[in-house]
Amino acid sequence: MAGSPRRLTDADLRILRVLQREGRLTNAELAERVGLSPSPCLRRLKQLESEGVIEGYAALLDRGKLGLGIEAFVRVNVERHRDADTEAFEREVRRLPEIVGVWMMAGDMDFLLHVVVTDLEAYGRFTRDRLIRLPGVKDLHTSFVIDAVKSRGELPLGLE
Repeated sequence: MAGSPRRLTDADLRILRVLQREGRLTNAELAERVGLSPSPCLRRLKQLESEGVIEGYAALLDRGKLGLGIEAFVRVNVERHRDADTEAFEREVRRLPEIVGVWMMAGDMDFLLHVVVTDLEAYGRFTRDRLIRLPGVKDLHTSFVIDAVKSRGELPLGLE
């Protein structure tokens, strides 16, 4: 989230809205959907990519169909608030594939971790053998996801 926001044109916003829903469109299909000819559409798309407005493209996977039946959010508090401790914790959580998202927080927790594993037994092993042993971890509080009501929302583009 670094850098100041760039002023997006109406055409840029149309491109981004469509790509948030359907990232695999060809340039011709995208151009048709947003009301541009292919050449200007491709030029705008390349500019949005080069400026980092579009960070990349990815497939959205169904975790249940992949055998990843447990999704949890773990609130973590750390012992000390020194830069070296925080950096060590951050470095280690980035390395753990079960942790699919990490946010440094303000308020009643220091970090919020998004964890995905196969089952409760795997979560227990992960917590006992890896998570609790991370540098500086003081305590953990886990909330398990029962159902994802809205998990992949599109960014609200064009807000003032």
